[in-house]
Amino acid sequence: MAQAHHFLEEQRRSVAAACHRLAEAGLLIGTAGNVSVRTGDRVAVTATGVVLGQATPEQVTVTGSDGAVVDGDLQPTSELGLHLGIYRRYDAGAVVHTHSPQATALSLVLDELPCVHYQQLALGGPVRVAPFTTFGSPELAEQVLAALDGRSAALMANHGAVVYGPTLEKAVENALLLEWACGLYLRAASLGTPRVLDEDQQAAVIAAAIRRGYGTTHPIEEKSP
Repeated sequence: MAQAHHFLEEQRRSVAAACHRLAEAGLLIGTAGNVSVRTGDRVAVTATGVVLGQATPEQVTVTGSDGAVVDGDLQPTSELGLHLGIYRRYDAGAVVHTHSPQATALSLVLDELPCVHYQQLALGGPVRVAPFTTFGSPELAEQVLAALDGRSAALMANHGAVVYGPTLEKAVENALLLEWACGLYLRAASLGTPRVLDEDQQAAVIAAAIRRGYGTTHPIEEKSP
C-alpha cells in the first residue's frame, strides 16, 4: 500500500511539473486548462480552479477510470470526462488541454488547421476543429473525441486545444508543437494564403523520416582504415 501511495505521489508531482512548464511557455494561463497522466486504472489530474502555473502535487487529484476520486482533497477538473474519454478510446498515457493564445485564435476562425509544415505530421497532419459545445459537457467530449480520430491533437471551436501522447512528456511536447504550428499559420495567413502540403508531399515526408530515423540522434560510423 505504501508503495502504491508513493507511486501516486510521483504522478501528482509530474503533473504539477508539466503545468509549470506549459505555463512558462504561455500555454496555460491562470486557471484555464487541465493536465492529466494515466497509469493503469488511475488518473492523476489537475483539480478545478487551480492556478496552473503554481500547481502543487496536493492540487492534483487521483481518480479511477470511472471518475471516482481515490486520492486527494480537491474536486478534479470539470473536463475530467474528456480526459477519461480520450484514455478509453485512444489508450493515451497523458492528456493536455489548454486555452493557449494562438491555438484558441485559430479555433475562432478555422474548421481545420491544414498541414502547412511537415512537423505537423507528428500530430497526424491536418488538425480538426471540434464544433463549440459547453465546457465540461458530455457533448463536448464526444465532439472532441471524434475530431481526434487518427490524430493526437484537436482544436476546440471558440475554446482551446487538446492533445494527448503515450507519456506526459510527449503530451507536453505535442501541446508545444501544436501552438507553434498555429502561430506559424497565423503569421503566414497575415501575409497571404499559406501553401498546404498535399497528401503526396505528406507521404514523401513520412517515408523520408522513417528511412532516415528523423528526430533521433545517430552516432558517426567509424571509417575503416
